[in-house]
Amino acid sequence: MGIAIRKTLPEDARDYAHCRISCWQSAYKGIIDDEYLSAMSAEEKKYVEKHKTTLINPGICEYYCVMYSQKMIGFLIIDMRDCDIWAIYLVEEFRGKGYGKEVMDFAVTRLKPKAKKEISLWVFEENTGARRFYERYGFRLDGQKKESVYGNLLIQLRYILKV
Repeated sequence: MGIAIRKTLPEDARDYAHCRISCWQSAYKGIIDDEYLSAMSAEEKKYVEKHKTTLINPGICEYYCVMYSQKMIGFLIIDMRDCDIWAIYLVEEFRGKGYGKEVMDFAVTRLKPKAKKEISLWVFEENTGARRFYERYGFRLDGQKKESVYGNLLIQLRYILKV
């Protein structure tokens, strides 16, 4: 059985919020402050409302959920204007099985017609697993960095895929 990728609907907001929290808590353990990650669970209602509003008015982004046997196991956010991948996540038990490549293939296929030369994404410097995945896919560091705070100060690096 494989995965299905479909547009995320406003009625998916609860599952989407739950999936996001689960993905962040496993992907960023040891990277983002533990207190910040723990607080996400307590604020799940807030995330549900935020995602419902976003999914009703998505703006320049397209939101997709990754489904496996009727269960949301991941999500994807792509910025169609700037040809950026804003988010690509799978819950922990579905990582390392080839599904990430399927989701990335989907994202690149959606963005390629709009991209003039490249598709970009940002990743936390300390997220070595994700960085290896992006590099194996063909993304390369371009030297751009930015700081962000999620309970602690983090450095994000920009990766570019030439198309």
